Amino acid sequence: MLSDSPSRLDADWRLFIEGIAMARSPDPKGSGGLSQRQLRVGEQVRHALAQVLQRGGEIRDDLIARTVISVSEVRMSPDLKIATCFITPLGGDADTQAVIKALAANAKFIRGRMAPSLSQMKYMPEFRFRADTSFDNFSKIDALLRSPEVARDLGHHDEEDREADKASGNGDE
Repeated sequence: MLSDSPSRLDADWRLFIEGIAMARSPDPKGSGGLSQRQLRVGEQVRHALAQVLQRGGEIRDDLIARTVISVSEVRMSPDLKIATCFITPLGGDADTQAVIKALAANAKFIRGRMAPSLSQMKYMPEFRFRADTSFDNFSKIDALLRSPEVARDLGHHDEEDREADKASGNGDE
């Protein structure tokens, strides 16, 4: 858990998370990156999918109905006909692979429910559901950053930064 007082560890953690978010959404101008259109449509599809999943009672699948599902990202293919949806079932008792199979089995129904929200699209995309492992990666990295060795090293750098600020006259005092 992040502390209320800003520290170097918390600032490094925020920068790291921002870096991960930027890495997951590549620069559209870079080679192999997603176009602005792919990013925009992907966000629209993500929003529409989240709304359909929030009203889980419409989907006649017990697993989907009783599981809260987070849609963290939707990546569109260049022709906008395939949407790869990264999902995470929230709550510890849901099996991610079982939820993905249930979503895949109900993909046509979900497409039909999303159609009014995405009526501006020429084609309704085909959905491919994938497990989003970024949360697992975040927790592993958080555990590493909070380890005593890293905290000690960061504390050492904080002392050096304070001494450098005092020497240059930029101190808070």
